[in-house]
Amino acid sequence: MKTMKNWLLTGLMFLMVSTAFAQGKVTGTVTDGKGSLPGANIVIKGTKIAVSTDFDGKFSINTTTNSGELVVSFIGYKAKTVKFSGAANLGTIVLTADDNQLEEIVVKSSVVDVAKDRKTPVAVSTIKAAEIQEKLGSQEFPEILANTPSVYATKSGGGFGDSRINIRGFDQKNVAVLINGVPVNDMENSSVYWSNWAGLSDVTSAMQVQRGLGSSKLAISSVGGTINVVTRSADMKEGGNVAVGFANNNYLKKSASYSTGIMKNGLSASVLLSQTTGDGYINGTKFEGGNYFIGIGYKINAKHDLEFTITGAPQWHNQRSTAPTIAQFIKYGTNGEPNRRYNNDWGTLNGQEYSFRTNFYHKPIASVNWDYKISDKTKLSTVVYGSWGRGGGSNGAGAMRGNRFFSDNLRFADGTINVDLIQAWNSGKSVVIPGTTGTSTRALISGAYQNSSSTSNNTTNGITKIASINSHNWYGGVVNLNTKLSEKFTLDFGLDARTYRGIHYQNITDLLGSTNYADNFDVNNPNRVLTATYAARPSLNPFFSLDYQTGKINYNNDGLVNWYGAFTQLEYSSDKLTAFFQGAISNQGFRRDDYFLYLKANPLSSTDYKNILGGNVKGGLNYNINEHHNVFVNAGYYSKQPFFNAVYPNNKSLVNENLTNEKVLGLEAGYGFRSSVFNANLNLYHTSWKDRYQRSNDADVTNPGGYYDFAGITQVHSGIELDMTAKVDNKLKLNGMFSLGKWVYDGNITGRRFDVNNNNISGGVTTTYYVDGTRVGDVAQMTASLGAAYEIAPRLNFDANYRLSDKLYASLDPTKQTSATNKGTLELPSYGLVDAGVSYRVLLGADKSKSLNFRLNINNLLDEVYIAESRTNIFASDYISGTSGPTYASAGRTYNGVADANQVFFGFGRTWNFTMRYNF
Repeated sequence: MKTMKNWLLTGLMFLMVSTAFAQGKVTGTVTDGKGSLPGANIVIKGTKIAVSTDFDGKFSINTTTNSGELVVSFIGYKAKTVKFSGAANLGTIVLTADDNQLEEIVVKSSVVDVAKDRKTPVAVSTIKAAEIQEKLGSQEFPEILANTPSVYATKSGGGFGDSRINIRGFDQKNVAVLINGVPVNDMENSSVYWSNWAGLSDVTSAMQVQRGLGSSKLAISSVGGTINVVTRSADMKEGGNVAVGFANNNYLKKSASYSTGIMKNGLSASVLLSQTTGDGYINGTKFEGGNYFIGIGYKINAKHDLEFTITGAPQWHNQRSTAPTIAQFIKYGTNGEPNRRYNNDWGTLNGQEYSFRTNFYHKPIASVNWDYKISDKTKLSTVVYGSWGRGGGSNGAGAMRGNRFFSDNLRFADGTINVDLIQAWNSGKSVVIPGTTGTSTRALISGAYQNSSSTSNNTTNGITKIASINSHNWYGGVVNLNTKLSEKFTLDFGLDARTYRGIHYQNITDLLGSTNYADNFDVNNPNRVLTATYAARPSLNPFFSLDYQTGKINYNNDGLVNWYGAFTQLEYSSDKLTAFFQGAISNQGFRRDDYFLYLKANPLSSTDYKNILGGNVKGGLNYNINEHHNVFVNAGYYSKQPFFNAVYPNNKSLVNENLTNEKVLGLEAGYGFRSSVFNANLNLYHTSWKDRYQRSNDADVTNPGGYYDFAGITQVHSGIELDMTAKVDNKLKLNGMFSLGKWVYDGNITGRRFDVNNNNISGGVTTTYYVDGTRVGDVAQMTASLGAAYEIAPRLNFDANYRLSDKLYASLDPTKQTSATNKGTLELPSYGLVDAGVSYRVLLGADKSKSLNFRLNINNLLDEVYIAESRTNIFASDYISGTSGPTYASAGRTYNGVADANQVFFGFGRTWNFTMRYNF
């Protein structure tokens, strides 16, 4: 009887507990009104209980309370709070898209500075992973930003990964690029080479562009703006995808990824692999690139999270580095129309594509992130990272009877280089060189066909393909302590430390039939004769040693940079008002080791560090007038250290005697409007950039290797920006933007002329160059776009966009501005491009949790012929030669009003790409 009583009591308790838990189970489905949102986050407000939706957007969450509120969030959408009472099925929860918002849920670390809509007082645009995956296709990563206000992105020479970007008139050396809060701009010259990050689009969760000084707490080179890239994390929802993409010119991309999700032991992992190959739209730009991403996470407990990530994109691609003249494009075109694909850096060898300009690189970056929740109010975020760049770019050295590899005498009628002729000459065969009389045969030196860097017109030298190696070892760390002082005040402070060694030398890639190569540039080992060659291909091993490459020629030096910084930020946040004040200071130390120019006993063979202090202060506030309207203002001042080549000009170990920090002052104001139908942002900005350093090569043949140093350069960039989105109905969405800048030089500048040995050959006298009021070049100062997306049928969508680039100016060479009555900056013809795409998704599986996605993009749909950039500044009214005679216009040597002597890059014609992706 007692046993029966115990069983009954136990059974009754079980029923009570089961009932209590059943009453706390809340279910539902999260969508965006068109389809499910897998991976959306569901949190019971005021607790740590959270789940994610499955691939069909469904969720189930248990709670022990009878009622409460769920907070539903997803990247790129406005968070929604939904009330529940007891066990309930909440049905379908629809989230509203917000293109300007990056949800906090994807950013765990306070090292990553992302702007929040209607809170952070900066001009910002956020691109979601789905949009990048869908619309980028075979384009370059920066081109996804082309419809962002004040952004000008071009393909430049057109090789794989050779695109560039300008923000508010500042080139990408002055745009900070951060990946998960880690700065990746080169520490010597702040450059960003997108070919090194060709696979970044595959692993990006979201990309945010903050125009202006931005919200980063670090003392970085964000003069024009900051590109914040947040990559996928190890603790993604379990699942993966397999994709294949096709495009014009034999483009083929294959990729696969898988994520385990968080397992019971707290571990998680995410892996992605991809490979891309193609012939390139531009002639002679074949390429091959890979990409890998590995993320391993470990949730130790409620206080500690660890994540290790490594990503890299080993690649090689043939380039078009030299901008041809318009006359050359037309010469090798048809019926007077330019051949936009023309490339004067390549030819064929034994019937195969052969380029003298090959870029090859592998730049992996690995990081360990540790997030430590000290208490409910205090959090410590730490990231330590390393990057090991290996590779460089090739060129041609030497000459063949005075003809460089790019000489017209060595070209076929179609403009390609006759590499077979070069190899025949190099190997001692009798050949006919156009421009010379009769048959020529190369002479021997000490019984060998010996090449060198000499370009003299003689019968002994030949042409060699060489590579300039620019490798590096880079280590750093950022630590940030975030603490809530009260409900409204939050304090951050931290440290930023980096150390960098850039490794620079040249080696031999191809002797092209010659016996050896003579080099006399190493004073410690003069008169060397070398035979070793090294392929212009990246090593898949990021840690491979560089020391084995003993065949270094022409130069061999290391640039060392140490960086130590500290930062702090105080933020105030209430329902209506958000304000921040931020300050940072950094010390950069520059050192140069040279193994060729100076004897080992010479102190200049290894300099001391030249330390330079810099920093910034920034502040701003945002006020939400009501749920629809908000306004913000911000201001900041940077004291920015000069680049490495300004500290040690002309690759010598003598410190520049006129070093000074650049001064940047930024002011900005903005207004935002939000509603369920229409969103808009209006921004005004003014940026002053003083004491900018610039060095230009001297084109005068009487001063080979010489250069100009310019001082007192001031640029003022002011403008207005507007971006808008409208949801006309559930099927039709519109977007648009307009930006107009006035980016000019303020005041004239002075310059001095130097020879290759850094000797001042201007007699100690400075020359005035008249640039006051002249437009800053190499960018379009007015851009606008209008786009639409329409759902034709369930999961079948069509979108199109028109983009206008106007007030497009050529690059400006200050040395040509010696007269107060000069013509300023050459304005190029404006152009407009139409892009379009269609996508379709098929739901698969019994529970429809899998999908097959199709996407077709057509870029430059109308096949517009346009000049994207000009590296020269020659006017149609300029004389063809000297100071008199016919002008380019009077001689009929213009194209669309532009003098045909200008060196330009035409934009791509019509291109297409098609992608199939299976999500599981």
